Amino acid sequence: MSQNPDKPHSSEEKLSGLEDDQEESLDNPDQSIRKRIRQSVPGSLRDDTPKSSPPRPVSIEELMETAKGVTNMALAHEIVVNGDFQIKPAELPEHSLEKKVRDIVHKAFWDCLEAQLKEDPPTYDHAIKLLGEIKENLLSFLLPGHTRLRSQITEVLDLDLIKQEAENGALDISKLVEFVIGMMGTLCAPARDEEIKKLKDIHEIVPLFRAIFSVLDLMKMDMANFAVSSIRPKLMQQSAEYERKKFQEFLEKQPNSLDLVTRWLQEAADDLAKLRCKMLPPHCSDGATGGAFTLCSTAVQNQAYLKLLKWDHVNRPFPETVLMDQTRFQEIQLELEQLLLTGTVLLVTFSAAGSALVDMPGFPEKIKTIVKVLLTGMHLPSFNVKEALATVSEKVCAEVNSCLSQHGFTPFSAERETVLKGQIQAVANPDNTICKLIDSRIQKFLENCLASSHQKSFPAIPGGLGPIQRELEEIAVKYVRLVNYNKMVFSPYYDAVLGKILLKEESQLAGKSEEL
Repeated sequence: MSQNPDKPHSSEEKLSGLEDDQEESLDNPDQSIRKRIRQSVPGSLRDDTPKSSPPRPVSIEELMETAKGVTNMALAHEIVVNGDFQIKPAELPEHSLEKKVRDIVHKAFWDCLEAQLKEDPPTYDHAIKLLGEIKENLLSFLLPGHTRLRSQITEVLDLDLIKQEAENGALDISKLVEFVIGMMGTLCAPARDEEIKKLKDIHEIVPLFRAIFSVLDLMKMDMANFAVSSIRPKLMQQSAEYERKKFQEFLEKQPNSLDLVTRWLQEAADDLAKLRCKMLPPHCSDGATGGAFTLCSTAVQNQAYLKLLKWDHVNRPFPETVLMDQTRFQEIQLELEQLLLTGTVLLVTFSAAGSALVDMPGFPEKIKTIVKVLLTGMHLPSFNVKEALATVSEKVCAEVNSCLSQHGFTPFSAERETVLKGQIQAVANPDNTICKLIDSRIQKFLENCLASSHQKSFPAIPGGLGPIQRELEEIAVKYVRLVNYNKMVFSPYYDAVLGKILLKEESQLAGKSEEL
């Protein structure tokens, strides 16, 4: 994983640069979505960060040390929050100079080995070195209790004995390679059995050696990924402490590193305060009932996290403490936007189709599949939502009529079909009433998930969200995991900032009460 040590103007810029490098090098199941996200967030946004004091000069040594610390922090963070994290071999660009040089060097090595083995008598210097490397690799896969296997490897791949056999013309390298393949089959993961079988079909020594090292590299990756999955639970607490320590170092060097966080939390507190005012009866005053509606720190934090799902990533910088997860929050935001359209279309369709069709096995899933497929890629610049929804309306109406006919019901009249198509196409309007209703219920469900994140079961799904319950719960799992870990790391900073915000809020309420 690489880090570009360009001099940043704030800790936010350091973390922003880290996120780009981190996403390039780590495995990511939603690579295309994340690539679009990165392209949509211009780097110049980071220059908009308000600065309470000018940055002090930083030496190259300090910068490199900071970059190394951030890189380590990002790797630990990725392992903890990304349940699908996997280490994969680096793939060089097809026509890059680095790949050309590597290929030339490798070809020269294998050509040299082939030339040695074709000599009369054969020279085994390179082959013995390769056997030594293979021996080290096999031994590295063993656990402390694998005493018998360790003895077998050490005994068969005894390099001193192999050298003596080579000098006396008694070396049977095919037999040694056969032992190596058998041992690899014993030690590899079941997923590599096919690769092991292919090794047995190779009869030329040089290509066989190349294939053996290729499979050994895969086995090393498997071992590393197994280790990662094993340490993840233990790593979580240590990683939280490590990230908090590193962020504190940034904060000490850049005192303004919580400016965006402060603004973010203040807006969340203001949102809840406005909601509190709406909840008050018309004849009551803020001062009279302020005690009953005192803002809670946890509620403000949860409201702040919900605001991240409606963030304007193009025109507004992300808060510093969640910047490392900006891509993940934006990915969830995009998934929710697509799910919102899907859920709205399904609610409109099922309401028009009636309970007789909705209760038929397979019908709801078939309609949902049609809608999801036709809305795939809706965040691409070339995607036209209105045209897509027009196509959705045609397909859905055709499927509804087909299902009605198959089960002995009267198909929709032309008038009812026109009405349903119009309702589906109207979902493209941001002010669509049904769309707003579904959106508010999705937000409420996610809010309830945050409030009850310590419970194993999900809160009750709001009405109208049944058709998208499975997808919504999958998103909620990712979202809650991300939020809970962020709270674990940065809660001391949030508590400090919110302490000042809530104290000011209480003072304002007290002032209003005295005026009355």
